[in-house]
Amino acid sequence: MHRPHIRTVAVAVAVATAATGLAGTALALPGAGPDSAAAATSAAAPVVQAARAAAFAHASQTGVGQGDDLRAQDVMLDPEGARHVRFIRTHQGMPVLGGDLVVHLDHGLAYTGVTRAAGHDVEPATTKAKLTPEQAAAKAASVAKGDAGTAHLVVDARGGASALAYQVQVTGSATTESGGSRTVVVDALTGKVRSNTPDSDEFLSPKLIEALRERGETLDPATDNAPLPSGLTAAGSTAVTYPRTVTGSGSSLFVGTVSLTTTQTARTSFLLKDATRYGTETRDAKNKLLENFSKGTKITSTTNKWGNGSVSSRTSAAVDAQYGITKTLDFYKKTFGRKGIANNSKGAQAMVHFGNKIANAFWDPTCNCMLYGDGDGTMFKKPLVALDVTGHELTHGVVEATAKLEPTYVDANGNQFGEPGSLNESLADIFGSNVEFYANNPKNPPNYLIGEKLGLAQKFLRRLDHPSLDKLEGTIDYWSASTYYTEVHAGSGVSSHAYYLLAEGSGKKTIGGVAYNSPTYGGLSVKGIGRAKATAIFYRALTRYMVSTTDFHDARVATLKAAKDLYGASSTEYKTVDRAWAAVNVTAANTPADRH
Repeated sequence: MHRPHIRTVAVAVAVATAATGLAGTALALPGAGPDSAAAATSAAAPVVQAARAAAFAHASQTGVGQGDDLRAQDVMLDPEGARHVRFIRTHQGMPVLGGDLVVHLDHGLAYTGVTRAAGHDVEPATTKAKLTPEQAAAKAASVAKGDAGTAHLVVDARGGASALAYQVQVTGSATTESGGSRTVVVDALTGKVRSNTPDSDEFLSPKLIEALRERGETLDPATDNAPLPSGLTAAGSTAVTYPRTVTGSGSSLFVGTVSLTTTQTARTSFLLKDATRYGTETRDAKNKLLENFSKGTKITSTTNKWGNGSVSSRTSAAVDAQYGITKTLDFYKKTFGRKGIANNSKGAQAMVHFGNKIANAFWDPTCNCMLYGDGDGTMFKKPLVALDVTGHELTHGVVEATAKLEPTYVDANGNQFGEPGSLNESLADIFGSNVEFYANNPKNPPNYLIGEKLGLAQKFLRRLDHPSLDKLEGTIDYWSASTYYTEVHAGSGVSSHAYYLLAEGSGKKTIGGVAYNSPTYGGLSVKGIGRAKATAIFYRALTRYMVSTTDFHDARVATLKAAKDLYGASSTEYKTVDRAWAAVNVTAANTPADRH
């Protein structure tokens, strides 16, 4: 998951349907074209202006003060009348890490509340650094074992207090086998490293990989070797102009033979690029550690037939990747009206065969693309291109474009900790499983399991109904005071479990041929409201009521607010949200005083 770099920010304007929260239309972001950009900016301008004014007028609640400036990142217009503006903050021109907030307005643009990441004044004790930028960059390069870029002054408001710091992006980091970039924050007064986090999210954590090695377990998932059908190519067409959009066929590793929308560039020349989904494209990294999509090798065909269902064809993995990405984009668009991962009408990109024997898959915001390794050939025998892996990782991109949930700290081995990071992993599992339900592919039947195609001895990586059945990562079922110190994938079980209970309820049941038996804290019985409503509530909570520091108790409040928006405070849905969280031991009564 990406850590906050200093970057330009576009404004998204989204409109959701009132009945379910599953969006109908969304105005395009600036960057989608001059006309649509102007329309989005015009619609957003009065809302942004009112929200910014309200933030300063209600400073005691919002924490916005003298020297602060607010830049709008998202503007959301709900059909029932509410307006929400997500801001990032600068203080005296310096970006504020952990200073993000969402200002909520009614239909008349009157202030109704705020969701804020920092519960304290963000002004640091001093704005005069003792370290030079060069000293900070050298420190960052040393700890991240790579090449440091320019050090920029920031205010680090994370962790309950504010400090003047430098933020440095380090590329070519040697801290992991896959390299990549890291963001290092160095105290500008003491030189202490305040954080050192990877910019990309790895599907498999260092802790999990070590556990598999200790067990001597190897993953060699079964693949589908069905032959490609004939007659799905447009190569024989005449009197046509190029490029044009056509339909081809791909033989994948994990989802069988699938239809792919491709681009025909000449009579017998086809490109694995989908113009109907904003130019979404998959390329071949040629086993290099590329983080620049433009340097990837285009994947082409003379027949519009792709892959052979086996790793003997380099294109087979690309079929899975392209299929998974397009299904994820379709899920978000048709369910929520979200146009692209960042809701900016831009395609998603991917590179397969990333690096040499890389046993992982990543969402990489530096590349703004998915990166898929081939496996290490020993413990992981196949590329990590399963459908729910793609849905999971692209959802990290959605979180990055909205709440920017971050881990609280990272240990020396690269394992991430803290409830906001756990919530990020949970949302990726929740929406990743929903991508499976949306695709409804008989070769990859939908379920509430994550990583069931990986070939693990326990038959799945994680599961939403009973998270603690995962013995590899030690995923937990319920919240406790020690959850803060739990690795993020293991900690994700708390909110994933709450979501499953909200959707399907507690106890035994069989769904789509899969047996589930969801326990609860204290034996509390929960009757589910259905997956569609539960998903609508969690998506609205993410996009409207979560910020970078949201923990599980904050997430409970966020989902309650979302349920109130959609169904009313006296509704069964609202009451079930409260009960589902209680069933994983997250209640108003046990909210910790120290929120880390």
